[in-house]
Amino acid sequence: MQNDNAKLKMTPKYIDHIVLITKNVEEVYNFYKHFLGEPDQKDKFQVAWKIGETKLFFGLYTEEKGYKPNDKDCYSLNHLAFGVRSIEELKQFEKILNDAKIPNKGIRLDKYGKKEYVSFDDPDGYRIEFYHRPLE
Repeated sequence: MQNDNAKLKMTPKYIDHIVLITKNVEEVYNFYKHFLGEPDQKDKFQVAWKIGETKLFFGLYTEEKGYKPNDKDCYSLNHLAFGVRSIEELKQFEKILNDAKIPNKGIRLDKYGKKEYVSFDDPDGYRIEFYHRPLE
């Protein structure tokens, strides 16, 4: 008889939250508000937006908050991709970036996923993408 636990498969259904450490909360706020709108919360230590089911936090690295060098909360990130469902939506985000004079690489094709995307860097150097993934 097969073990009942072997049949169970746990897979996440969405990203709950992402935390990025920033150098300057005000600069991050002024950058992301162009395409995320006003944040759900903002104070001198952090700014956060809710995107779908996911909460995106940018927290300030400070000794006052108890962060220490080599603390897991001081790690970085390779990139963050926001999903879009159509090429038209991707083009709209590209226009928003261009209108806000945010340097970007324009719409490109992902050589691995074979999907279109626009990439750019935020004020802390994090790579951000708008990634086209149509509903299947």
